[in-house]
Amino acid sequence: MQNNQLDSEAWRTRLAALAKECAAGDLDGAHDANHLERVWRNARSLLNDYPEADALVVLAACYLHDLVNLPKNDPARASASRRSAELARERLAALGFPAQKLDAVTHAIEAHSFSAGIVPRSLEARIVQDADRLDGLGAVGLARMFYIAGRMGSGLAHGSDPLGMARPLDDQAYSLDHIPLKLARLPGMMQTEAGRRLGEQRLAMLMEFRAAFAAEWNGIN
Repeated sequence: MQNNQLDSEAWRTRLAALAKECAAGDLDGAHDANHLERVWRNARSLLNDYPEADALVVLAACYLHDLVNLPKNDPARASASRRSAELARERLAALGFPAQKLDAVTHAIEAHSFSAGIVPRSLEARIVQDADRLDGLGAVGLARMFYIAGRMGSGLAHGSDPLGMARPLDDQAYSLDHIPLKLARLPGMMQTEAGRRLGEQRLAMLMEFRAAFAAEWNGIN
């Protein structure tokens, strides 16, 4: 076990360096090296509940899932995970990563993306998908939501109806709408029970924030 931990730590350092090299300054503040570290920490937490999973596959997929990072409003956004997976396979093979694990890493990267809509077939892919989605919830997820919305030119909220009580929700126009349109769906879409529990806890914080935001926005004391 100790040797496996040492091997994993050695690979973690190499994978972090590879992710930084491939990004070449192209990652935004919501998908930077800190995001990769958080996704791996989320995955490690989930791995405690699923010791049968291959931790090295999960580790590699966590660090390399955003090798090709396209903006949320890019027409080719849905292909980013597939392109990341292809590049990861190529670079991992060159690093001498265990060849028998490359298919598993490739699938986990392909399946992590919300926009790609690929169903994860392995436990490792389910863990990676949940770990990435957990970073979109809670306090960090809230900060990432507004950061990305600002880059896309979205407003904070609708001027007179921030909760969308009498209008269609539109998270391209209003950042706050992203909570009920997408983020509120994530806990129910988690692939693991452990991920679902954590997701529900983090979503509760977002919903409390949304209500408080709307009250202040509307001038309610």
